[in-house]
Amino acid sequence: MEIKLPDNSTIDVPEGSTALDAAAAIGQRLARAAVAAAVNGEPADLSRPLQAGDSISIITGDSPQGLEVLRHSAAHVLADAVMRLYPGTKLGIGPAIADGFYYDFQLPAPISDAELPRIEEEMRKLAGAAAPFTRRELSRGEAAAQFAGQPFKLELLAELPAEEAASTYTNGEFTDLCRGPHIPDTGRLKAFRLLSVAGAYWRGDEKNPMLTRIYGTAFATQKQLDEHLEKLKEAERRDHRLLGKQLDLFHIDEEVGAGLPLWHPKGALVRKVIEDFWRDAHLANGYEMVMIPHIASVELWKTSGHWDFYRENMYSPMDIEGQEYIVKPMNCPGHIRIYKNRTRSYRELPIRWAELGTVYRYERSGVLHGLLRVRGFTQDDAHLFCREDQLEDEIIGVIKFVLFMLRTFGFDEYEVYLSTRPEKSVGSDEHWERATEALKVALERAGLGYEIDPGEGVFYGPKIDMKIRDALGRAWQCTTIQVDFNLPERFDVTYVGEDNQEHRPIMIHRALLGSLERFIGCLIEHYAGAFPLWLAPVQAVILPIADRHMDYAEQVAARLTQEGIRVELDYSKESVGKKIRNAELDKVPYMLVVGDKEEDAGTVSVRSYAEGDLGPRPVDELAADLVRQVEDKS
Repeated sequence: MEIKLPDNSTIDVPEGSTALDAAAAIGQRLARAAVAAAVNGEPADLSRPLQAGDSISIITGDSPQGLEVLRHSAAHVLADAVMRLYPGTKLGIGPAIADGFYYDFQLPAPISDAELPRIEEEMRKLAGAAAPFTRRELSRGEAAAQFAGQPFKLELLAELPAEEAASTYTNGEFTDLCRGPHIPDTGRLKAFRLLSVAGAYWRGDEKNPMLTRIYGTAFATQKQLDEHLEKLKEAERRDHRLLGKQLDLFHIDEEVGAGLPLWHPKGALVRKVIEDFWRDAHLANGYEMVMIPHIASVELWKTSGHWDFYRENMYSPMDIEGQEYIVKPMNCPGHIRIYKNRTRSYRELPIRWAELGTVYRYERSGVLHGLLRVRGFTQDDAHLFCREDQLEDEIIGVIKFVLFMLRTFGFDEYEVYLSTRPEKSVGSDEHWERATEALKVALERAGLGYEIDPGEGVFYGPKIDMKIRDALGRAWQCTTIQVDFNLPERFDVTYVGEDNQEHRPIMIHRALLGSLERFIGCLIEHYAGAFPLWLAPVQAVILPIADRHMDYAEQVAARLTQEGIRVELDYSKESVGKKIRNAELDKVPYMLVVGDKEEDAGTVSVRSYAEGDLGPRPVDELAADLVRQVEDKS
């Protein structure tokens, strides 16, 4: 019978052939690398029988789809191992995720990371048995009997659509409720590692039982696994929470509250440098600064729609003299009220208002993560009010501004997404179509490639999301650009046109860096705490060799400070070697050693954190060089 291939060619295979047979007919090397197939566009096991005229593509273990199949299969083997080692375990779910997999369990007793080697060894025994993954479709009664005593599986089973069969996969003695597909047998699972143990509420709901989640990863080859594990080690070395403590930048205090970072002097100084640059750049790009309060009447949030569409992320109202107030989760309603303070003319548009506005959002404790996920944060927020004929140009202007800002901070690689209308939304179809088309045209005119992210827009409009890639290639969500026809209508925002009639402006919401907390956390990990000179809280530390060199060290410090360089002087009694080591641990960009030779010559011996020993430099020459580097943001 004839089978179609992805390049529209065909092959002939015998009646009753499987997807694996088809792979072998194409080539034995492909068959060995295959883990699953797509038959007529649908994922399928390699054991799937084919019909004449079927279209097939073979999924290999090193492809994104293949890794997903491999990792989901690894999750089943993990569950099998845990069931064998911990009798009485209740099974949750075990999906593949980005870079790995996990499985949730309700265990008879708590376990820790110390148990992972034992579980992993059991997994290796199961993998070595090369037990085939066998699919079965069961009636509801059969499936309920199969999973008797497994309440989480029975809950999932009860939620299956009535017309959908209950499918299971069995490998060895273990059976799980699963749609598949899976690798042909456990023997294909050769390169895997268990990584950590964590807690997770069943189905992410804190009202449900807390389960034990075991994370792991799997790859097609040991080499790929080793490279990934090395990357994880490097990511751990760059963890902004550890570096924040080591470099004395910030901490989160239980007495203050989870998700509410406290900035230490050095961390606050980094923030100041970023904020000063941000404000200057905005003023140079035609923005004006505004400021609004941290709380506002509940009525404002009812008008905006946040009370109906965003209430679960807002804190409870507080009563002030009989009127309810909310700590703000957004800045946009306040900026709108400034706009509405007086009549606006078409000649004033576009209006671009920016604010480093602190907001507060309710985040569950389980998702809080250092500076990356907090409850109180400062957005680099702005709202633009424009006429419809100005919309595309304003979006392009924002995109260009975004690229300038991100590149200044050292980010040159991006992922761009256009997020379209979600199921829960407001506004007419016409407005959504016009807004989405304006974003598309702007992206194309700016020459940016993008992917459509269906249904991920905000409730009031579509948006562009940009993710930056850091030094390890990880993606971080920062930039968002949103077109909004809705809030101008809800707040009856108008301007007087050239015809002396009232018209509705279009509103653009945009954040370039996202939140300062998240962005600084990203910067710390991107640079592994070794900030470029212009961002470093301490740009140079002066290291006198002996006490007699202290006066000259202070003169050097005064000269550099005069030029605006942020300087510290090491007054300790430690040896110069130890002082250098301490400065390197603090990741100070420049270490300036002064002794007899330097004092006599009016120089300093310069050591760079990045480049090592640079030799002696005259103080004035060094000062000029450092000023140039700061101005160039190099």
